[in-house]
Amino acid sequence: MNDDKTERPVKTANQRGAARLAAVQALYQMDVGGTGVLEIVAEYEAHRLGQEIDGATYLKADAAWFRSIVSGVVRDQVRLDPLIAAALQDDWALSRLDSTVRAILRAGVFEITDRKDVPVAVIVTEYVEIAQAFFDDDEPKLVNAVLDRIAKQVRGEAKK
Repeated sequence: MNDDKTERPVKTANQRGAARLAAVQALYQMDVGGTGVLEIVAEYEAHRLGQEIDGATYLKADAAWFRSIVSGVVRDQVRLDPLIAAALQDDWALSRLDSTVRAILRAGVFEITDRKDVPVAVIVTEYVEIAQAFFDDDEPKLVNAVLDRIAKQVRGEAKK
């Protein structure tokens, strides 16, 4: 039987990309559930990163990168949130954003401000792709715009 549909190759995520996705999920879980950073990091490292849950296998992730993002966002949230708020449109408050979008932005801004060894283009692209995994509408464009504005402000460069 010949099927005319051509299957697109599945893009294999790198371990840092998988760590970024897991970090966003963990930050979201902390935001909505009030879980502490030590508890959430231990849970993800023991039961999620590279593990199988309910028939779905989580991608192998760079555990150190995951820990760095989650703990860095929690540690620096009082510094990160004002940067994000300033990059939003005047009529939007950070608190009005979806919890997943807030988690994506916080993780992305953390990397822009603290991981100077990672190019802005890589950071912005990866977090926009994470937004696209969760949202079909304007959220990925918002993530792109906010991270780009903050990159210009903090590093003097934008996504190329």
